[in-house]
Amino acid sequence: MNSTNPVTYEDWRKLVETELKGASFDKRMLTPTYEGITLQPIYRRQDVAALTHVDSFPGFAPFVRGGTVSGNIRQPWEVSQEITCSSPAEFNNAARNSLGRGLNALNMVLDRATRQGHDPDWARPEEVGFGGLSISTVEDLEKALEGVDLEKTSLLVRSGGSAMPLAVLLAALARKRKLPASVFRGCVEMDPLGVLAHEGGLPQSMEGAYREMAACARWAGENAPRLQTICVHSRSWHEAGAHAAQELAFTLATGVEYLRQMGQRGLEVNTVAPRMRFAITTGSQFFMEIAKLRALRLLWSRAVSVLGGGEPAQKLFLHVRTSHWNKTIYDAHNNILRATVEALAGVLGGCDSMQVGAFDEVFRAPDEFSQRLARNTQLVLQKECELERVIDPAGGSWYVESLTAELAVRAWGLFQEVEKLGGMEAALRAGYPQQAVSAVAAEKIKAVRQRRSVIVGVNQYANALETPPQFPAANATAFHQRRVREITSYRTALDDAGNQLVLNRLAEMIDVPAAELFGAAAAAAAAGATLGEIVRALRIHDHPCAPITPVCLARAAAPFEELRAAADRYTAREGKRPVVFLCNMGSLKDYKARADFSRAFFAAGGYEVAARGGFSKPAEAAAAFLESQAGLAVICSTDESYPAIVPSLVEAIRSQKPGATVVLAGNPADQIEAHKKAGVDEFIHLRADAVGLLGKFHAKLGVN
Repeated sequence: MNSTNPVTYEDWRKLVETELKGASFDKRMLTPTYEGITLQPIYRRQDVAALTHVDSFPGFAPFVRGGTVSGNIRQPWEVSQEITCSSPAEFNNAARNSLGRGLNALNMVLDRATRQGHDPDWARPEEVGFGGLSISTVEDLEKALEGVDLEKTSLLVRSGGSAMPLAVLLAALARKRKLPASVFRGCVEMDPLGVLAHEGGLPQSMEGAYREMAACARWAGENAPRLQTICVHSRSWHEAGAHAAQELAFTLATGVEYLRQMGQRGLEVNTVAPRMRFAITTGSQFFMEIAKLRALRLLWSRAVSVLGGGEPAQKLFLHVRTSHWNKTIYDAHNNILRATVEALAGVLGGCDSMQVGAFDEVFRAPDEFSQRLARNTQLVLQKECELERVIDPAGGSWYVESLTAELAVRAWGLFQEVEKLGGMEAALRAGYPQQAVSAVAAEKIKAVRQRRSVIVGVNQYANALETPPQFPAANATAFHQRRVREITSYRTALDDAGNQLVLNRLAEMIDVPAAELFGAAAAAAAAGATLGEIVRALRIHDHPCAPITPVCLARAAAPFEELRAAADRYTAREGKRPVVFLCNMGSLKDYKARADFSRAFFAAGGYEVAARGGFSKPAEAAAAFLESQAGLAVICSTDESYPAIVPSLVEAIRSQKPGATVVLAGNPADQIEAHKKAGVDEFIHLRADAVGLLGKFHAKLGVN
């Protein structure tokens, strides 16, 4: 083209249509998403011309470009890591080791018993140490944080439905160390609606949860201004299969409900909003995830403004965590690559702190090696890629800005649907978000089952001969008994005066005015009350929350992993893998494409695939199949060849092995009935439900 004439979009499109050779431009070049957004193949200046946020700057409303004017340059994002050790001593060892190697934010995950407010002797054995740290006393907390400089280390405490029990232990620990509570920074997380969404219930009523939330927020605002006490997680929605707009909408609705509930208890928006952070899970859709994080800041700024919050309160503190949804048990080292992409999206989206999951976290407690790799992923992004030296690098991209705006619009529309139902709790009780997310998750899982959505190493490019992963056995009973002995010893160590002081302090908590509740609980903890005793006093007049139907947290790879696990058990039992044989008919060009497809198809189910190069006669293929001792034969050739090949080949196989399963590679629609009459059992092809078919083959061959 003449260089003096600018190339137009129409010029470009004409050339693309020429290359498509008659195929539809819209079908080939436009990409629909689960969010209902159609991605364009190319974006232009006019796509962002009407977007007002494009002209904003970092540190100014609506904060799309970040909450601080200097971004990561003055203060890089906090490098966090979840430490799931069960005992305080083990946690302390892991924490101090990690803090000396690049970590600057301790992510303390509590076990189920602690999150429920139970001491070990009041909990079931499987709850104590399950998934995290067992904490019952100030001494436990002191042991866990021994040698940790609380002025320099941010604490992220995954405390579930209520932050108050751990927060009062922290306050008592500060008093014991003769430190002001103002040293604490980070977040003691409280997210009752998030817990309700994925667990279906709470150990206290929602009214009780909000009472505790208000007490924590009030205390932190007055005594620990750098410590947040509310954390809105998107995990329930992301890990259940939600699309990005749903994740944003339901997360936003949860945050808005917390602000309103605190307002009803005398706390202003400008007081509560800074006490909150958002913990957002990032997945593998790279640009969508960047846009999601930027859109959330836009949405939160708008919501806080509508509720009367000033510009400082509209800033959003953003913690990012990599996903479980796309992680795998098989070929698990691919998880390192997945988490790296998700971490990069988190950085480019403007996170304030980040947790990169270890590659083995979905099937075992991460070891020191996998934790080190995960931690170093962030350090490489910070120090080697120098992403701490840039501010909002995605800003100004016509694609990212357009996607951010469109995603925000769609999320706001879903948020308004929740508002019409009366807010997030009412929507959960009506089942609206659960049903909406379940429908999207079903579509995503269907795409995985049909192998249209690729999970490398699982439903595509699987290594059927991979050594099965090992799952270390956990002795829940032994740890539970140990913790029961420790808490019993702690209680009996108090003399009569000490015991009476504890009882007096616990009694003072009951019916105390709301403004004095936190102080009374902290005084009980300082006197020696256990977490369980404090919780019982806190909730003596309360009751468990009415249950709801929760969302179903899942991993997309799980259906294929179940098939692989069954094949692994079969191999251990029989001393050999289940085998399928490819009856490749004709020349290489006749069978290769379908033979390659069949290899990949059966590898995803854990099968060993045996094959020999093209047979010219059905009798030869049948003889080779019988010699292989496989239980399943796959016929691979062209649609044109099948009518002449299939009847005689099936007859030759069944005459020698009546129980053999015969499968045809392909889906020749006009031949299906004829091939079924000839004895073909199943057809494998691009639109087939691979999980369903592989499950059938497992059953026929005794793999299950």
